[in-house]
Amino acid sequence: MKLITRSFSFAALVLLTAATGLPPIASAQAAQTERWLHVRVDNQVAKGEMVRVNLPLSLAEKVLPTINKDRLHNGRITIHEADMNGVNLRALLDALRTTRDGEFVTVQGTSGDVRVVKQAGYLLVHVRGNKDATNKRVEIRMPLTVVDALLSSSGNELDLVAALRALGAQGDTELVSVKDEKSTVRIWLDSKNTSE
Repeated sequence: MKLITRSFSFAALVLLTAATGLPPIASAQAAQTERWLHVRVDNQVAKGEMVRVNLPLSLAEKVLPTINKDRLHNGRITIHEADMNGVNLRALLDALRTTRDGEFVTVQGTSGDVRVVKQAGYLLVHVRGNKDATNKRVEIRMPLTVVDALLSSSGNELDLVAALRALGAQGDTELVSVKDEKSTVRIWLDSKNTSE
């Protein structure tokens, strides 16, 4: 949930920056082909609080390079070696990208199940909490082309702008779904300028 909260905060910052002066899409044709990233957070515990973020990818591509805060500079995030706990992320993802499709990790435990799968150009992560435990479900569906674009910069940076461009080439797709007894989070991509 911490990653989702950070993602929401970042998307809200992008929207706030956009509201302070970026021009709208110039033509109706551009608006029809625009790809939108949607974030929806429903919190059943906090008196039904809801958050809806609808962000055109083209806007995010323009705004991201203008934000220079902490680890985010020029549309790229710096990842410190200490954050990776000794894991070479580029080598790991290259190995994943070049191997055949398959189910790589399956964990069945008393508190829940985890599966990590590569299938048809996607990295899929499924987490299910046991009904007796948290009843939490997490589904992540990440196109490997987006992962490649994210890693296209050199050194210890992740290129968010390149990843957004690669994401824009995808069809309508659900990227993240998180559900538990307290809240629901959904992140998806489509051509609509409003969320469901």
